[in-house]
Amino acid sequence: MLAFPLASAKASHPVNQTSTFLAETSKAMTTMDAGMMTKPTGDVDRDFVAMMVPHHQGAIDMAVAELRFGHNEQLKRIAQEIIVDQLQEIAAMHLALGQQLPPSIPSPTQPDSPMSDHSGMHAEQER
Repeated sequence: MLAFPLASAKASHPVNQTSTFLAETSKAMTTMDAGMMTKPTGDVDRDFVAMMVPHHQGAIDMAVAELRFGHNEQLKRIAQEIIVDQLQEIAAMHLALGQQLPPSIPSPTQPDSPMSDHSGMHAEQER
């Protein structure tokens, strides 16, 4: 559950945008939490990556929601940086374990990016 209530949204924001934003970020949190609850393998390094990739993906998903629905340009720039940084860190963790990199995808740093549905990114985490 998100820590901020629907009432905290500015009155100028359409209610449907606010509710869609909250739904998307709530889904991101639920997916992240479920992904982080992976069964331990006994290999600390692999277990670390298995938990961190969903954590980073959750940050990406929430940053995409900010880009889609946010209005503050400074926060949108921060969201863009989060996306780039988290994608790079996911790739670095895979490389550190000698794993194949996730498939190349366009960075969802623009609100109208085709990455608004990035469900394929989640499937890669299960490797």
